[in-house]
Amino acid sequence: MELLRSLSPDDWGKKTVAGTWTIKDVTTHLLDGSLRSISFYRDHWSLPPAAVSDYPSLVNHLNQLNVEWVTATRRLSPGLLIEWLDATNEPFVRCLEQLDPGAPARFSVAWAGESVSTNAFHVAREYTEKWHHQQQIREAVGQQGILTEKFYKPALQTFLMALPHTYRDAAAEEGAKILVRITGVAGGEWCVTKAATGWSLTGTITSPEVVISIPAELAWKLFTKAVTPEEARAHVDITGSEALAWPALRMLSVMA
Repeated sequence: MELLRSLSPDDWGKKTVAGTWTIKDVTTHLLDGSLRSISFYRDHWSLPPAAVSDYPSLVNHLNQLNVEWVTATRRLSPGLLIEWLDATNEPFVRCLEQLDPGAPARFSVAWAGESVSTNAFHVAREYTEKWHHQQQIREAVGQQGILTEKFYKPALQTFLMALPHTYRDAAAEEGAKILVRITGVAGGEWCVTKAATGWSLTGTITSPEVVISIPAELAWKLFTKAVTPEEARAHVDITGSEALAWPALRMLSVMA
C-alpha cells in the first residue's frame, strides 16, 4: 500500500512484465483476487459452474475472467483502487487465517499437478500470487523491497513445488536426480528424483545427473511467464544433459 500511494500519475500507465498489463492493470487484478476470496470464503458466493473439462479449458476460463475484470475496471481511478484494496486487505487475510491448513482446499493447485490440495498449499499459492504481482509493479518503477530472503524465499519454495509435475514426462533412469539451484538472494537448492512411480522432491542431494543454476532475479520471471525459456537460457548455467534441463526452464508456477 505504501508503494501504491507513492506512485505518480504517470507511473500507473507504465508497462509491466505481465504481458500488456500496466501497473494499474496489475493493481486491479490484485484487488480482484482479494474480492473473489472474500466472496467465496466469507460470503459463500461463487459464479455458476464453468465448462471446464481439462487444464487448458481451466486456463482459458481464468484468463477470460481476468480480461473481463481488468477491462471493466480501467474506468476506475487509482485512488479508488487504493481505497478498495485498503478496505479488503484485512478481510482477505482473515479468510485465509480461518482455513484448516490440513483440510482439502476448495481449489487445487493445478500448476503443481494436484487435483486435491491442502489449504496450506492453497494459502502458499495465494502468497505467490500477491508476491509476484507486487514484484511486477516494483520492477516497473525500480522500487525493490520484496526481493529479499524474508519475502522472496517463501515464494521460491512454493514455485518449486511444481518441479515434480513439470518432469512427469521426462525420460530418465530410476534414481536419476535433477538439481535446480537458485543463486543469489533467497536462493537455495531443490532436487527431484526419478522413482518407479514418477518424480518427487527429495531432501537428499547427492550426485545429480543435471544441475541447473538460475539467478534469483531471473527465477521469478521465468516461473511466472515473464520471460521465455529461450530468453532465460543465456543467463542459466547447466551441467549435464541439456535435454533433461529444459523441463525446469519451462516450469510455470502460475495458471498459464
